[in-house]
Amino acid sequence: MAEEYTECLLENNKFHEHCPGCKVDQMKKSRRGFPFSELFSVWLIVLCTALPISSLFPFLYFMISDFDIAKKEEDIGFYAGFVGCSFMLGRTLTSVMWGIMADRYGRKPVILIGTASVVIFNTLFGLSVNFWMAIITRFCLGSFNGLLGPIKAYAIEIFRDEYQGLALSAVSTAWGIGLIIGPAMGGFLAQPAKQYPSLFSEESVFGKFPYFLPCLVISCFALLVTIVSLRIPETLHNHKIADDDTSHDESVKVLSHDPESHKVTERTEETSLLKNWPLISSIIVYCILSLHDMAYTEVFSLWANSPRKYGGLGYSSADVGSVLAFSGFGLLVFQLSLYSYAERLLGPIIVTRISGSLGLVLLSSYPLIAKLSGLALTLTLNCASVAKNVLSISAITGLFILQNNAVRQDQRGAANGLAMTGMSLFKAIGPAAAGIIYSWSEKRQDATILPGTQMVFFILNTVLALGVVLTFKPFLAET
Repeated sequence: MAEEYTECLLENNKFHEHCPGCKVDQMKKSRRGFPFSELFSVWLIVLCTALPISSLFPFLYFMISDFDIAKKEEDIGFYAGFVGCSFMLGRTLTSVMWGIMADRYGRKPVILIGTASVVIFNTLFGLSVNFWMAIITRFCLGSFNGLLGPIKAYAIEIFRDEYQGLALSAVSTAWGIGLIIGPAMGGFLAQPAKQYPSLFSEESVFGKFPYFLPCLVISCFALLVTIVSLRIPETLHNHKIADDDTSHDESVKVLSHDPESHKVTERTEETSLLKNWPLISSIIVYCILSLHDMAYTEVFSLWANSPRKYGGLGYSSADVGSVLAFSGFGLLVFQLSLYSYAERLLGPIIVTRISGSLGLVLLSSYPLIAKLSGLALTLTLNCASVAKNVLSISAITGLFILQNNAVRQDQRGAANGLAMTGMSLFKAIGPAAAGIIYSWSEKRQDATILPGTQMVFFILNTVLALGVVLTFKPFLAET
């Protein structure tokens, strides 16, 4: 791959003094020991972009109710779905553009624009006074926050080969924790004048804008991350390797000692990402699992907030926050301690396949959990939530690895942008479809087949089952 070729260039004194990518390659070649600072930087950036994505779900039910746009309580889920999907719709329209910009102008500028957009638009969302302002600010947040693709390319390029699996695991871990801790923060910090009347009065800005505090906290964190990101190195080469003194034929000879070198030549000739089936197949599976994960995130919060008479749990936003905070801690422990061993032992495809299969069994138990109460409900729900999120992120991490191994360095930004476009489109469909289906399910409590929320979890399982089936050959190809 491109890294192997670059290291050969370094060994043969093909170092470009003013190229930031060459400087990073030289740093990797000379550095020994665990890359703590790089890992921490990547983790912070991904966490920053993930936190606002689902932080609204614990309070979205109440926010829509406050907007007075839903005529009936059963219609709240319908409108909530459109607010939930607007972020991903914006990301769908711009992800490829940000990927191309990252390949042309560098990873760092795109990363800085993405973190800065969280500061601006997430703050404005917290100040929303009506349904349409909420949709527009979330759409703008998604449109400008296109750094997930470039940060995956950056994570591959900033780490030595032996740490690249850990790098992508850190990306997916931070992403998963952000999608869990974000809602936890939303649950704990929303409506502070009601939850913490001794600290916040109804006349304060947080009383007039009850959903501003969680957005403000996330925006302040994003501002800190933006400042820290000013110091990260650029990893993109500003020259073409083929322009070196060594001709293409000589370059192949340089690599001829490597039994894997024929893969480099083959990939050099295949420039179209759309003809790269290992990449496209992994993106398709990634999109289906992303659709499931986003729909599950919305359904979980709506299900937990809904009254018991509709098959929900009757939880407050703070109760939902507690469950998600516990899930985030469990996910962090697993991904940082066990995932890399599982991936090395089984490979990314097997990890994805097993995780999806176990998720099917777990999700089937959710309608039964709603029949519990008290301590039994608390313990069971927390354990199920931890397990579900661990399985989901493990499956996604395996697909991250497949996608980045399928392309050269100069295509990684565009490839990850393509993956983000597909993922964002499917994630935009997820909340809207989940909200509509959940609202419909609450109106069919007395149905003969799959009454109430049973239908919702059955549909979620159907989508997940499709993703699992597509991990088998001949559909999913591995390089």
